[in-house]
Amino acid sequence: MTELRPLEQRDREQFIKDNQEAFNYGALEEFGLRDDHFEEDGQIISRETIEQSIDSGEAYRIMQDGKPVGGVIIKVEGERGELEILFVSPEVHSKGIGYAAWCEVEKLHPEVKVWETVTPYFEKRNIHFYVNRCGFHIVEFYNSHHPDPNDPDMSEQLDEQFSDGMFRFEKRMDR
Repeated sequence: MTELRPLEQRDREQFIKDNQEAFNYGALEEFGLRDDHFEEDGQIISRETIEQSIDSGEAYRIMQDGKPVGGVIIKVEGERGELEILFVSPEVHSKGIGYAAWCEVEKLHPEVKVWETVTPYFEKRNIHFYVNRCGFHIVEFYNSHHPDPNDPDMSEQLDEQFSDGMFRFEKRMDR
């Protein structure tokens, strides 16, 4: 059984490490050791990025049979929700855990009418997951010629890190 548990301070460090491991796995799976998409010190997603998301959102551990197997961070403002981070440990990929966790997020916030998230162009597993499993739609493609207007740092980040871009997804809830 998959459940979400609010992240406790004592689990914060392990949550960050588990998150980085899951994201690095995706990059290494796609690019191998030649990857140049890392934010800092061999990490595809920096500690600072994860900490900012935890501090400004709702962070949960994804638990499977009482064991931590991933995590999710969301932000909700009224009828809009943002999926900041969702990760599942590579050891338990393709077992429906990420989808079950996403369903729990939707149950936590029935007031949300539109969910939004982004993922790098190379994260094929994520793109498949959001579109084919969770019902999101790709609505925009951010790149050096079309940066995210809500993220002034993105054009610099796109040049340095994800020069080939990021997809933005939306899921409109029909309730």
